[in-house]
Amino acid sequence: MRTQVLDTNVVVRHLTGDPPAQARRATAALREAEDLLLTDVVLSECLYVLEGVYEVPRARAAAQMRALLALPAVRAPDATLLHRALDLYDATPRLDWPDAHCAAVAEREHAALLSFDRGYDALPWLERDAP
Repeated sequence: MRTQVLDTNVVVRHLTGDPPAQARRATAALREAEDLLLTDVVLSECLYVLEGVYEVPRARAAAQMRALLALPAVRAPDATLLHRALDLYDATPRLDWPDAHCAAVAEREHAALLSFDRGYDALPWLERDAP
């Protein structure tokens, strides 16, 4: 079994159907793959492209990323962290994806978050230190 690192363009083609010929190839590749590695950076870029370019609503984009992570061939270095960050992202409109990811990391590490960003105030359980 050969591992393949999944790139953003394959995911976006699969999810959007745009352009159709590449979308069909991307979907077929995802179905046929045995071991696909999804990095945090690629998931981040997928959310950015889906929301920014394709104007996919946040909740739908988060659901699409959860569905991608659920594919049998897809694995992530820290899937638990990505799922928690997606939960925070989906439930907290004041946080963009990088902020949700940072909050999930701080939570996992039992760490305070050093930030000027007041958006984190939406997470009362998160300890935030202002510089």
